[in-house]
Amino acid sequence: MVSREVPIVTGSSASRGVAVGPVRLVYGVDDFGAVRPGDVIVCRTTDPSWTVLFGHAAAVVTETGGILSHAAIVAREYGIPAVVAAKGAMAALANHRTISVDGTNGRVHAVRSTRRWQAWLLDRKGKRFG
Repeated sequence: MVSREVPIVTGSSASRGVAVGPVRLVYGVDDFGAVRPGDVIVCRTTDPSWTVLFGHAAAVVTETGGILSHAAIVAREYGIPAVVAAKGAMAALANHRTISVDGTNGRVHAVRSTRRWQAWLLDRKGKRFG
């Protein structure tokens, strides 16, 4: 599905796929406890201490990095979408806002109806959402 809306944030594609979930702004290790299963991690950068979060995340968006950055590599290992080098992502995205992360095209969009995205994913992917 190609969104007709302008993306909120764009960056570099780092791990393919599309995921929908609530934003979780993570500024550092002190915020790790706030991350819930299905959250989209939005941060400046990641390092090996962040790896534990990827098992819970629906997707990751970072303000820095490239295809060989920690976030990109770990997202591919966990099979979750990632957009990196998304300048201004932390300022543009608010906690708990539902977004879609298109890791294939490097775009982040607002989601008005989670059910619409769930139905789309079921129809297109043949997989269960969630």
